Amino acid sequence: MTCCRYPGTDGILNINKPLGKTSFSVVSLVRRLTGEKRVGHAGTLDPMATGVLPVCIGQATRLVEYLVDDTKTYRAEIEFGITTDTYDSEGKVVQKVDVSDITRNRVETAIKGFRGEITQTSPAYSAVKYHGKPSYKLARAGIPVVAKKRLARIDRIELIDWHAPVVVLEIDCGKGTYIRSLAHDLGQLLGCGAYLKNLTRLRCGIFNVTDAVTPDELQEAFKAGYWSDWLYPMDSVLNRLPAVVVGEENERAICQGKVVLLEGCPSNTTCRAYNQCGNLLAILRYDLEKCLWRPEKVFGVLAAISSGNADL
Repeated sequence: MTCCRYPGTDGILNINKPLGKTSFSVVSLVRRLTGEKRVGHAGTLDPMATGVLPVCIGQATRLVEYLVDDTKTYRAEIEFGITTDTYDSEGKVVQKVDVSDITRNRVETAIKGFRGEITQTSPAYSAVKYHGKPSYKLARAGIPVVAKKRLARIDRIELIDWHAPVVVLEIDCGKGTYIRSLAHDLGQLLGCGAYLKNLTRLRCGIFNVTDAVTPDELQEAFKAGYWSDWLYPMDSVLNRLPAVVVGEENERAICQGKVVLLEGCPSNTTCRAYNQCGNLLAILRYDLEKCLWRPEKVFGVLAAISSGNADL
C-alpha cells in the first residue's frame, strides 16, 4: 500500500503575536504566505495581548480542539483603582478610586481565593455569543448584554512583581478562562476596582513564547526558504494520546472509515494510529458497544476514499 503522505504545509506554527495585531490578521498573513486556505488559530488573543498564538495549517486545522483544550500560562499586569467597561486597557474608564490602602500582602491574600474551580462572568466585550451574535458587537452598538456566568479553572496564580498600584501575576489556567474578568473580580474583591493593563500568553500546551516566531521573522523565513523549520508536525499536539502502528489491512479499513480490532492499546479511550511508514494515519475512538476502534479523524491521501463514518 502506498505510504500516507501530506503536503509540506500541514502542521502548526507557534507565533508570537505582537501588540495591536488581531489573531485574525495573523491567520490572514499565514494564509497569504503559504497559499493554504485552511488556516486557523487555537485560542483568540485580544489586540492588546501578546504572546503564543498556535496557528494550524492544512489538515492540522482539524486538531484545533486539542489545542484549545490544553492548559495555558499567562502573565497579567493589573492596575488597581481604575475600572473600565471592557475590563482592559482598551475600554472606557468608568471609575477611579484611591488605592493607598492596597498592599502587596492584601493582594497575595486575595489571589488565594481564585485558585481551583471558580465562577466567572464573561465581559460584555467578548466573543461569547448572545442571541447568536458575539456580545462585543452588541455592546459596541449600545445593545444591553446579559453577562453569562461560566466555570473556569485556575491551577496556579502567583504574584511575580508589585509596584503599587500595579501587580504582575502569572496564571496557569484551563480553557475558557477570562484573564480580564479575573482582573476585574480581583479589583472588586479588594473594593477598589482594577483593569487588565497588559497580557502575555507565555504558553499554550506544548508551545512556549521563548520558542515562538514573530510575524516579521516568519516573513523573512519565507523569503529565505526555511520557514518550514518553524513548522511543528501535526501529531506534536497529540502526545497525550496512546499510539499504535497498524498493518496494511487495518490501514485500508481505517481509511475507508471502518471499525478495526487493535491489540496493545488501552480501551475506553482515544488513540492515534500510524501506518507502517510512520505517518499519522488517524485518530481512533474506542466503541464500547462493539469493542472495536472507530476512525474519528482520518489524515493522508488515502482519506479521500473514506466513508461518512470518519470526520473528513
